[in-house]
Amino acid sequence: MTELSGKVALVTGASRGIGYGIAEALVARGDRVCITGRNEDALKEAVDKLGADRVIGVAGKAHDEAHQAAAVERTMEAFGRVDYLVNNAGTNPVFGPIADLDLGVARKVFETNVISALGFAQRTWHAWQKDNGGAIVNIASVAGLSASPFIGAYGVSKAAMINLTQQLAHEFAPGVRVNAIAPAVVKTQFAQALYEGREAEAAAAYPLGRLGVPSDIGGAAAFLTSDQSAWITGQTLVVDGGIFLNAGVG
Repeated sequence: MTELSGKVALVTGASRGIGYGIAEALVARGDRVCITGRNEDALKEAVDKLGADRVIGVAGKAHDEAHQAAAVERTMEAFGRVDYLVNNAGTNPVFGPIADLDLGVARKVFETNVISALGFAQRTWHAWQKDNGGAIVNIASVAGLSASPFIGAYGVSKAAMINLTQQLAHEFAPGVRVNAIAPAVVKTQFAQALYEGREAEAAAAYPLGRLGVPSDIGGAAAFLTSDQSAWITGQTLVVDGGIFLNAGVG
């Protein structure tokens, strides 16, 4: 078992997929971690796999302000601090042209993908980081860097997440660094519709020849919450297997 680092992280949307991969990377280096997720059973299973001696879970919906408060409070009660926040919780409930998008659905996307991230950032700031420092990592997407046909609301929300990262980085400096990660397609249940049944074809478009896996994002998040990135803030790290190298080709 890795020796404890003395640091504590809160990772939202971490019962599976990218969030779980991030929590796994942080636990592996010795951090204690609070993970959140909507499904209590899935969350408990994730806690057991990660190690209940170092990880706690708080079930709830990311956009619920009472859940945000409970997650931060439980982290402080269990571990006495919250050095790192990783805003990973997100949703993309619709596939189709933005011209026909139901505005209620658009509001749901923004509530979960953007407003919840701001809420968690505010709460960790006031609970610990304002006086003690730390780091925040927001999980954005390459969909927030350019037009993203048929997932337009998701893309717009992730563009907002990238700008929120810059706003928080400016306001929370110098004690708290705030950065974002913009993944391309990562093999998770969340992104399954983008590659299911045609993974080889989808992967062929990537210069590195494969889709991402959660540990790819976990490694990036571990870096951005480490002293090795001590002079980096307000940035968006694109983790995309080189897919953006194809922009403008052909």
